[in-house]
Amino acid sequence: MKEYLNKLIAGETLTQQNTHDILLGITQQRYSEHQIAALLMAIQTRGVTVDELLGFRDGLLETGCFIDLGGEPTLDIVGTGGDGKNTFNISTCSAFVVAGAGYKVTKHGNGGSTSVSGASNVLLGHGVKFTADTDALRRSLDTCGICYFHAPLFAHGMKYVGPTRKALGVPTCFNLLGPLVNPCHPKCSLHGTANQAQQRLYTALHQRLGDQFGVVTSYDGYDEISLTSGFKLVTNHFEKVFTPKDMGFNYIEQHEIYGGETPEEAMAIFDAVLQGTATEAQKNVVVANAACAISIVDRNLSIDDSVQLARESLDSGRAWQTFNKFVELNS
Repeated sequence: MKEYLNKLIAGETLTQQNTHDILLGITQQRYSEHQIAALLMAIQTRGVTVDELLGFRDGLLETGCFIDLGGEPTLDIVGTGGDGKNTFNISTCSAFVVAGAGYKVTKHGNGGSTSVSGASNVLLGHGVKFTADTDALRRSLDTCGICYFHAPLFAHGMKYVGPTRKALGVPTCFNLLGPLVNPCHPKCSLHGTANQAQQRLYTALHQRLGDQFGVVTSYDGYDEISLTSGFKLVTNHFEKVFTPKDMGFNYIEQHEIYGGETPEEAMAIFDAVLQGTATEAQKNVVVANAACAISIVDRNLSIDDSVQLARESLDSGRAWQTFNKFVELNS
C-alpha cells in the first residue's frame, strides 16, 4: 500500500492490475482503515481513471458471486445515485415497464443512499425476499421477465470498504461501482450518471468492455432522464442531446418527481405509477426511461416506437401485472 500511495502522491495513476490487487488486498484485510481512506481520498481528489475503475470492478467481480443465467441477453437499468435529487424509484418502475413490454430485465440495486428509498427499499416494502439462489433467480426471470439482485448478497468486497466510506462521509470511486458489478454480467445496460464527467468515464469504460450500452445524464444533474431539462445519451452507435419534446413529452418541474419524505411515500408513488393512477409527470418520466432502455436492447426501434411500447406496457396494466407476479414469486 505504501508503494501505491507514493505513486498517487507523485501524481501518477494506478494501473488496472494495481487496483485489482488492491481490492483483493482489502478483502483479505491486509490494509488498515487509515490506509484505505488515504487511498480513496487521493484518487477522489485527482479523479478516478478508467483503468482504476476497471481494476476495482474486476476485483469486486472476482471476490463476489457470479450468477449464470445461461447467457440469455438481458438488460439492467440503474443509476449511479448520488445526485441528491431524492426522486421516487424511477429506474425500478422503468424496469417493470420494460419487462411488461416483453424484454428480459436483470435489475441490480441496493437501498437508498442519497434518496429516501432505493430499489431494495421499495421491493422489501412489498414483502420481496432477496436471494442469491441461481435457480430462484432464473425462475423469476423465466416467469416474470425480470429478476432482482440485491447488491450486498453478491458484491462481497463492498462490505470491507463500507466502514471507511461511512466514516469519510464523502463520495469516493466506490460510489460509481454499483452499476458496473451486476452479478450476471448482462449484455445490455442503461446507466444514469449525475454529471457529464461521470458520463464520459462510464462511456469509456463500456467501450473497453464491449457491451451494448447507453449512458444518460440530464443537464440539471439527474442520473436519469428527468424531463426537467434536456439530456445527453451516449450509446455504442451515437451520441445525442435530446429534449423532452424530442420524445413527445412536455417539460416538467423538479417537484413533480420528488420521492417524498419517507419510504412509505416513495412506495405509494411507485405503486401509483405502475397502477396508472399517478400524475402525468410521474408516468411520463418512467415511460421516457423505459423507452430509452428498450431502444438500447432493440436497436431497430425508433424513439417513437420505443415510447409507444413503454406506454402500452404501462397503460395496459402489463407492467403492474408483471410486478404483482414478481412479488408473488419472490415473497
